[in-house]
Parts: sequence; C-alpha cells; structure tokens
Amino acid sequence: MRRILLIVVLFFTISITTAQKFTPIDAESKVSFVIKNFGLKVDGHLKGIKGSISFDPTALSNSAFNVSVNANTINTDNSARDKHLRKEDYFHVEKHPTISFASTKISKTGTAGKYTVAGNLTLKGTTKPIEFDFTATPSNNGYTFKGSFTINRRDFNVGGKSLPLSDMLTVNLDITTNKN
Repeated sequence: MRRILLIVVLFFTISITTAQKFTPIDAESKVSFVIKNFGLKVDGHLKGIKGSISFDPTALSNSAFNVSVNANTINTDNSARDKHLRKEDYFHVEKHPTISFASTKISKTGTAGKYTVAGNLTLKGTTKPIEFDFTATPSNNGYTFKGSFTINRRDFNVGGKSLPLSDMLTVNLDITTNKN
C-alpha cells in the first residue's frame, strides 16, 4: 500500500512540476513596434522568432520564455529606412543579429488568462530588465501569447541622439506556438 501511495504522489509531483514545452511559429506570429518620428507614427515588424517556451498556468514557477527575433528582418515598408535601421547607429545587425528576451518570473494577475512576466531584454548588446502583462489563450496545439511593452530606445543605444525620433517605443507581441 505504501508503495502505491508513493507512486501516486511521485506521479502527481512530476505532472505538477513539469510545464509544457512550446515552440513559436514564426509564420503565424507577429512582433511589431510603433515609434514617433517627426511627430508621425512609424510602425514596423520583425520576423524570425525562435526559441523555447515552457508554460503551465497551474505551475508558473516552472514556466519560462527564452525567445529571440532576427534583427536583420526589420521592416517598416520603406526599404531605404530599413537599410538605415540595420546600420551601427540603430540596430547594428552585423554585430547584433538578434533581439532576445529571457524571463525571470511569471505570475498571475487578478484577471483570468492574464499574467505578468519579468525578464531581460537584450537589444544591440545591452540587456535591461522589463516587465509586462500578457494573455495566454489555448489554441489548436499550443498557446497564443499576446502582450505589449514600452521601452526607451536610448536605454539600448538605438538611434543615437536623434531629436526628431521619440525616445519611447512600443512593442506588440502576438506569438502563436506549437506543443513540442
């Protein structure tokens, strides 16, 4: 009887402490941004999302995001601007080909299906802590994660001392995943 009880406890412990593993689907995901330049909104997006996501809404302490996007894919629907954004004073994609995020903590908010993630954003060789809310909606074979955050581009040495360019940039995430 003790052996059966031990097996049952071990089974539940393993199932509770193991978050499900997911992979972002680049073709179905969107990483976009908005910034003001000369007072006008400029938006764009990045592709090439990859990495790993462990997520279990019942065991958030075992959940984690470790993802990146390809900085060279920056697209603002203006090829001349995109070429300039890839240069050293902006993203310096030759030296810093990826923009990455690694979570340090995921917690529940007061709203069902809504969470807060804290972690480290690495952009152009500079890593800074950020925190933002996101939603997690179950989908066919994974989850869709949506959230947004605002950063100061100067904190990451992006855009130099450009005066017409706003310091604040909003990033919007809509990430679709598949279960591994």
